[in-house]
Amino acid sequence: MEEKEKTKLRPEQQQDRPGIESKMKPVPETEPHENKKGKLNNKVALITGGDSGIGKATALLFAKEGAKISIAYLKEDSDALATQDKIHSLGGECFLIKGDLSQEKNCKKAIEKTIGEFGKLDIVVNNAALHWECESIENISTEQLIKTFQTDFFSYFWITKFALRYLRKGSNIINTTSVTAYRGSPTLIDYSAAKGAIVSFTRSMSINLMDKGIRVNAVAPGPIWTPLIASTFDADKVSEFGSNSPMKRAGMPDEVAPCYLFLASEDSSYISGQVLHPNGGEIING
Repeated sequence: MEEKEKTKLRPEQQQDRPGIESKMKPVPETEPHENKKGKLNNKVALITGGDSGIGKATALLFAKEGAKISIAYLKEDSDALATQDKIHSLGGECFLIKGDLSQEKNCKKAIEKTIGEFGKLDIVVNNAALHWECESIENISTEQLIKTFQTDFFSYFWITKFALRYLRKGSNIINTTSVTAYRGSPTLIDYSAAKGAIVSFTRSMSINLMDKGIRVNAVAPGPIWTPLIASTFDADKVSEFGSNSPMKRAGMPDEVAPCYLFLASEDSSYISGQVLHPNGGEIING
């Protein structure tokens, strides 16, 4: 059987160790990536759950870096309007889309409205999520299980599906998973399972879209101080939230947002199918 011919990506060459960079063909690119108008200049980003918390911090940072922002949110009008006002104060553009993304039709509308407003879509940040604390799997109703997966995973699937016809080479999809996807959570069982599905979804879509030049990555936050925390746990747990992390505190949304900016920009041009872990120093080996 004939040996399969190897694909040659560059001219054959060899040097004496350790080698001279200037003699290489092509010469390695070492100049920093820079866009004086912003790392996301002229980009359009859709951020689900962008009205508060991690989504808000990401929206503000993206806007500061030149992106036009579309925010899909559930029903928190005051938070959404406050975020929109802040983006406007930064000189950016922000379009709000209210709707329950646990319903497929609303995911489709979010994409269509974004295209209708801005005419294109370059970056998708799937970030919307809900969770309920339960001490036992016996206390997790089928209704809650379905609602968790519809919001925390199905919406990511649907948003991505409907966005694909508009995404082009150089576009990015960034999914929010969680540290619980890697180490589990005894009281957030359905949530952890949905977040685990997001990891596999990210890896699968990364491979699926590689030839189209669309990168797919994820961020797995640890304990981050957001409205979801204050609305999920009892007062005692809220007061101690984050104290079990190696850094002995909860992180803030603006400490997580730079992960999304990195993955959305050309700074991460050689990264796809990966997960960043802003979790206060917990080693999860994933």
